[in-house]
Amino acid sequence: MSDSRVLRDREKALEDQFFQRHNEELKQKLRDKQNREELQGELSRIKVFANEETLDRMIELGLNIDTWAAVSLVPLVEVAWASGRVEAKERTAVLTAAEANGVLPGSPSHQLLTSWLETKPDTRLLETWAGYVKQLCTQLAPAERHALRDELIGRARHVAEAAGGFLGLGNKVSPAEEAALEKLSGAFDS
Repeated sequence: MSDSRVLRDREKALEDQFFQRHNEELKQKLRDKQNREELQGELSRIKVFANEETLDRMIELGLNIDTWAAVSLVPLVEVAWASGRVEAKERTAVLTAAEANGVLPGSPSHQLLTSWLETKPDTRLLETWAGYVKQLCTQLAPAERHALRDELIGRARHVAEAAGGFLGLGNKVSPAEEAALEKLSGAFDS
């Protein structure tokens, strides 16, 4: 075989390899775009964030459906357990809020949540949640941080109010629940 033939064969192999890699990179970019669009659709469907700019920012920071489930459910569970037990109305409020956040019955997240409502989770769960939220907040603009806090603490307060005090009279939030809400809210302070 002549040197020029070998050179052409190697040239063809080089071009094929180059374009194959280039095509793979283009395919990956397309998959990434599709994944991002799917994630945007899922997160916007469950009304996580009011505006698309904040939604895009959270996706850039790595928020996905599983992360959102963890971030949004831990405060609900913490408040539900604040009194030492989960009341039926609190359980209903937690499960309703979870469904509004895309945690559907039968899903692994729903099964985990249900187990947390039956057996109080280890305190390390709240510590890990608070650490994540504190770190996340360092990446957010003040308005984004406040919106996230208001959304999550608002949902947790709704769970706290679900029990409604003695016969629905008096303070709707117990001192233990109020303390839990304050502790949760503190994770958003920078």
